[in-house]
Amino acid sequence: MTDAERQRRRTRIRRASMFAVAFVLVAVSWELYKAVGPEKGGTIFGTRILARTDDRAMPHIWDMFSRFSESEVRGGEDSVFVVVLRAAWYSFRCALAAFVAGSLLGIGLAVLMARFRFFERALMPYLVISQTVPIIVLAPLIFSLMAYNSRELASKTWLAAVLLGVFLAFFPVAMGTLRGLQTTPSAPLELMDSYAAGWWKTLWKLRFPNAVPFLAPALRLAGAAAVVGVTVSEISLGVRYGVGRLILSYGQEATSDPPKLYTAVFGAAALGLVMAAVVVGIDRLLMRNRPPEAV
Repeated sequence: MTDAERQRRRTRIRRASMFAVAFVLVAVSWELYKAVGPEKGGTIFGTRILARTDDRAMPHIWDMFSRFSESEVRGGEDSVFVVVLRAAWYSFRCALAAFVAGSLLGIGLAVLMARFRFFERALMPYLVISQTVPIIVLAPLIFSLMAYNSRELASKTWLAAVLLGVFLAFFPVAMGTLRGLQTTPSAPLELMDSYAAGWWKTLWKLRFPNAVPFLAPALRLAGAAAVVGVTVSEISLGVRYGVGRLILSYGQEATSDPPKLYTAVFGAAALGLVMAAVVVGIDRLLMRNRPPEAV
């Protein structure tokens, strides 16, 4: 094993251990605050401290995880783990579809704006303004437009969730790709011109490879945005099978069964981690043949 391989292995082990340590610290802080937190709240250096609560508002960590092995409803066959896993898988497929469609849309818009400057001047203000609209309002609006145009689409609430994910995911990809396309060094561009290479051939051979380092972090933002968009849509629209719907329905049972709500929250967190892992895999695939200085 070479020194570089050992270094990469130590880096992976360090990252995995830091993730575990961070989780343990959060769990210890949670239980410690339950034990010694102020009963009526207060302030420390001008910062308000929330009051210590009972097990209904802040259940124990072990109660949350033990709830996964219990039945979702009394007398039911499926455990909470199975239900949350099924809902997270459904939401993951919607988020993945939104991520792929949003990324392709963002790359297409970036290429269009890089090729024709008047498209950039015309579209850029609207792209920026579109990201200032509250996402909690967009999901019902998109669904209303779908239902108005077609009655069949009214039953496909998952499509509205995917569309909102696309709406949030395309923007960082478009901006990152556009920046990469526009920052191509002039010397290679002049060389391509000397070979009489057309714009599209220059795009494929030079501009797009130059944009890859800008595209990789944009894809990470797009993956997170797709998950947020799909989850928020499921909560606001009441999508039947998603993890957002579980958060909504389990939240209505939080008074009588507090740990159950946190199982859905953990499912949403796991969904985000899986999406992040997918994006990291795409990132490594794109950057695998690039020299270290380019990375």
